[in-house]
Amino acid sequence: MALLVNRIDKNVLKKRLQEEKIKRKTISFYRYVTIPKPNELRDELFLAWSNLNCFGRIYLANEGINAQMSVPEDQWDEFVKQLNTYSYFKDVPFKHAVDGNGKSFYKLIIKVRKKIVADGITDPDFDPSKTGTYLNALEFNKAIEDENTIVIDMRNHYESEVGRFDKAFCPDADTFREELPQVIDHLKGKEDKKILMYCTGGIRCEKASAYFRYKGFKDVNHLHGGIIQYAQEIKEQQLESKFKGINFVFDERIGERITEDVLSTCHQCGKPCDRHVNCKNDDCHLLFIQCEDCESKMNGCCTPECVSIAALPIEEQRKLRKGRVKNGPECLSVYKSRLRPNLKEILKKDLSLRS
Repeated sequence: MALLVNRIDKNVLKKRLQEEKIKRKTISFYRYVTIPKPNELRDELFLAWSNLNCFGRIYLANEGINAQMSVPEDQWDEFVKQLNTYSYFKDVPFKHAVDGNGKSFYKLIIKVRKKIVADGITDPDFDPSKTGTYLNALEFNKAIEDENTIVIDMRNHYESEVGRFDKAFCPDADTFREELPQVIDHLKGKEDKKILMYCTGGIRCEKASAYFRYKGFKDVNHLHGGIIQYAQEIKEQQLESKFKGINFVFDERIGERITEDVLSTCHQCGKPCDRHVNCKNDDCHLLFIQCEDCESKMNGCCTPECVSIAALPIEEQRKLRKGRVKNGPECLSVYKSRLRPNLKEILKKDLSLRS
């Protein structure tokens, strides 16, 4: 059977999305559940969701599903009905995006992985079902006010850079598997303290809370539904938002603004800014924070070298990329915006040379 994928050029798909007249819902959901044949289920879901004109990025594994999707509003009831026919996903809770414009994904991607969240945990005695205590927005707000609690951000550094809860410990990590040992080390000797954790939609905290309990921490709590659900609840219940800034999301929107607070600065000029962009050089695509003035000066790129390459005809760019090792020494590409210790200074210096 041929691999079920969308092979249309991404620029064509993005243009189609912008020209769409239909309304869409941006949602996310996950569930840790045993799926014996994820590859077969992957193809079933791809066909079913393609017929409903759904877009998104979905990961399946033997341990469950992790999905971020854009669903046409006129197909929403059918989508939910179909999903509930699978015992694995029956009545799974959905998190709805704050902005709700639906322009979040331009095609459907479903991948089968070893785990729905790569955690690096290999201990056979670890039971991920023994999770910590769920807290809703009101409960989390009350708990975070206690000066004896420890607040942990279970997201990557580039996520917490633009938005976070007050007094949260934010690991300097690129991946979830890097965060776990960092947080364990940070909490060493505090096994009896009340721990509050949060992440984007709850999936990372679900596993982390079970892992920390396994490691001997007694009072482990996590924000139910993550920042996405928190934003909905504080709006509906008219609560104060203890989360400040932008909630980084892994789709075309890049971020959802929760409050007007700007916590970060432009990586090139240093002025207040929380606008993530990808370098326009396709061989780089560095994810970094760039203000509109610097974007204009640098043509959306991170360095003069990238400006020069991005300005070349696409055929010439492809010639330059041919045979090049991704993330090699001659390339400034950095995984998920991991800024090397001196890269911010490099970006600022390069900009000053062009001023």
